[in-house]
Amino acid sequence: MSQEAQNVLVIGGVACGPKTAARVKRLQPKANVTLIEKTGNVSFGACGIPYYLEGHCESVDTLYETPVGVKRTPDFFQKTKGFTVQVNTEAQSIDRENKQVKVKDHSSGQERDMAYDKLVLATGSRPFVPPIPGIDKQNIWSIKSSEDAEGVAASIDPPEGKKAVIIGAGLIGVEMAEALKQRGMEVTIVEMFDQIMPQILDYDLATLAAKHIRSNGVNLALGEQVVGFTGQDKVTGVQTKNTTFDADVVIVSVGVRPNDELAREAGLECHPKGGIRINCHGQTSDPEIYAGGDCAINDSILSYLCAELYVPLGSTANKHGRVIANHICGQTTPFSGVMSTSICKVFGMTLGRTGISHKQAENLGYQVESALWTGPDKPHYMPDGGPISIKLVASKRNRALLGAQVLGTGDAAKRLDVATAAVHFKANLDDVGAIDISYAPPFSPPIDPLITASHVLTNKMDGLANGLLPMQAKEIMDSGKDIILLDVRTPQEFAAMRMPDDRVVHIPLGQLRERLQELPKDKDILAFCKVSMRGYEAQRVLQDAGFDRVWFIEGGLVGWPFEVEMSG
Repeated sequence: MSQEAQNVLVIGGVACGPKTAARVKRLQPKANVTLIEKTGNVSFGACGIPYYLEGHCESVDTLYETPVGVKRTPDFFQKTKGFTVQVNTEAQSIDRENKQVKVKDHSSGQERDMAYDKLVLATGSRPFVPPIPGIDKQNIWSIKSSEDAEGVAASIDPPEGKKAVIIGAGLIGVEMAEALKQRGMEVTIVEMFDQIMPQILDYDLATLAAKHIRSNGVNLALGEQVVGFTGQDKVTGVQTKNTTFDADVVIVSVGVRPNDELAREAGLECHPKGGIRINCHGQTSDPEIYAGGDCAINDSILSYLCAELYVPLGSTANKHGRVIANHICGQTTPFSGVMSTSICKVFGMTLGRTGISHKQAENLGYQVESALWTGPDKPHYMPDGGPISIKLVASKRNRALLGAQVLGTGDAAKRLDVATAAVHFKANLDDVGAIDISYAPPFSPPIDPLITASHVLTNKMDGLANGLLPMQAKEIMDSGKDIILLDVRTPQEFAAMRMPDDRVVHIPLGQLRERLQELPKDKDILAFCKVSMRGYEAQRVLQDAGFDRVWFIEGGLVGWPFEVEMSG
């Protein structure tokens, strides 16, 4: 270890800041560590706000507590962690030459200089507030602080029968939609893109997720741009280019911006679009100053695809804090970067992604192949199983797994985390297919869904599986071509759920070899079933019989994001 730093000054008290301060004191108990926070609160779990509003927490103070129920206060940090916290204290400027920070105590109004040997910027981010006329009306909220949470709670009390409009269909947007809907409100999400979670999911999985959200009573207005708000002092509606949605409360959830102004004014290197540039140890362009959390921009683990990413997550902020503290105390444990791993749950459905999406890869000019697998997360005889969809993206050049997206009411998170590790350690599809994933019926089928998904993509790249992603199949169907949609499910399945298209021909897989003569060889044939295992088998049977214009629809009807007909 290096010589102990005499004074470590940390600016910012949400995630990265407290983590850094606590770790420094554990490694170097004699270090003088001070954390300043411009608000009156420290260590707030902002990611829990939707769950507080849904009613999982009796008080917003729960989001300040440790797992054993102790509130994180300045006194808690002083007595338990050993460092000093000064709240209502704002950093105003950094004097790098003299290694001092000018701060203002908002309680007394006094200004003073604080010396440092090592300085840590954990100044976080702020919600982006788009410049829309009327956005300063009452009951229009961004979701960031405990004050925001309490303000929303007060504005919807009582919530039953009231109308909420959420602007933005990202992670917070869909989580807030569920929270407010479960409280009895009528909820509309307005999103300017033509899909939900546009920065996370490809269109096909996003459309399937949107189908689920709509089925739970949330109105989705996709491809709509907000242009204004109605009401005098208090909002009464949200105006888009095409319509107006009534609103008792509006949640603006269109992303955040890094609080990097202090660093910029001090001459530290920042990204032109926002975010303090740091190296793998959290050091800024001034080696005595570190930065981490939402105010910093990260290197991507997939650096050969895109060098810098702004992915503000609490998990990343805490990792930054540990890496920074280690380096301050002489332990060089570099931060390897981020992969845009994100996850959320909405109405019992898990949505997640790691690495790059198919759309991102194409936009970057890389040659990739994707495959979608849909099926149960457990054997069919387990009563608590549920369907999941897994979309994998791999390089055509070396079959390296570059990304994964998951969706479903089954255990999708487990598969996402295994895929994240595979991408992190630069595994290829053969590696993924060989992972020794745990198996017992309460947890998984004998061949885990992630391994099966890797097999589908391997077969596709080997030319065995002639699969079409749902969007590719829909484009062919909408083109007006004279095609055959071959449904190879059982008669009972066909009676219960059908694809609404006059070109559907129903031949159960068990009868296909005997009824080949009923199918033309001069038309494109798109085979499908419930999850498309049988669709793939039908493709192989037909190809063996001399049909050379046959594909199967990946994901089947369970993974079909568009309309289906249900009996009854």
